[in-house]
Amino acid sequence: MEKQKLPNATAVIILGILSIVTCCCYGVLGIILGVIALVLAKKDTQLYLENPELYSNYRNIKTGKILAYIGLALSLIYLLLVIWMIATFGFEGMQDQELMQEKLREMLGQ
Repeated sequence: MEKQKLPNATAVIILGILSIVTCCCYGVLGIILGVIALVLAKKDTQLYLENPELYSNYRNIKTGKILAYIGLALSLIYLLLVIWMIATFGFEGMQDQELMQEKLREMLGQ
């Protein structure tokens, strides 16, 4: 009997990669894509664990999960950084480079 491929393995890898690439979109898009990749990976993992002899590409699911976790971590870090910058400098300070430099000098005591 020929082994089948897991239905969402390619999608999980692609979403994992995209979650890393899009982590700089204020972190939100990377988080969304990472969560979707993990949900699809969970479904395929359950499918694989029911009948492991039927499927051949479980490694792709593992790789996609790792990529999704990395993308989630990077996106969360970037999102927290953006929230901190908005709380510290405000929207006006982030848009005006001179004002931001002045606030940074104040923070550093220069």
